[in-house]
Amino acid sequence: MDLYAYVRNVPDFPKQGIQFKDLTTLWMDPAACRESIDLLHARYRDRGIQKIVGAESRGFIVGAPLAYLLGAGFIPVRKKGKLPYRQVEATYELEYGTDTLTIHEDAIEKGDRVLIVDDLLATGGTVSAMVELVQKLGGDIEEAVFLVELVFLEGRRRLGVPVFSLLQYAQE
Repeated sequence: MDLYAYVRNVPDFPKQGIQFKDLTTLWMDPAACRESIDLLHARYRDRGIQKIVGAESRGFIVGAPLAYLLGAGFIPVRKKGKLPYRQVEATYELEYGTDTLTIHEDAIEKGDRVLIVDDLLATGGTVSAMVELVQKLGGDIEEAVFLVELVFLEGRRRLGVPVFSLLQYAQE
């Protein structure tokens, strides 16, 4: 199945000059949605993944069903102030300012085999914070995995962990 055909390009969103890769069109098609998760499941089913870490909100869409299929736990990473229990946090740079992500302090045990999951890798800011959180808790990161990677933004260079993406775009 050509999953590229299910990704909608939205010009000038969220601002002029950006070509937004909209994955809602992939997720709303039952066969394409299933295929994307099945491909990831096939890649990781024999790797002993114990925890899947996904960032709100689109990382939840990919991470939760993958965790289910792998028999792994799903760990939500959320913006500061959204998790109810004691947390560890990591702050990362945005184009104009900073943002902070949090994870429950007991979500990962030292040595857990962790897969970081998100929908799209662009500049890598959000995912670099997720890597920091997992490492603070002692997790061993197998890979960071994405449905889409905007290769031309070189986000994987910031991460310091292995990266896999189903779909890659070499230019905007």
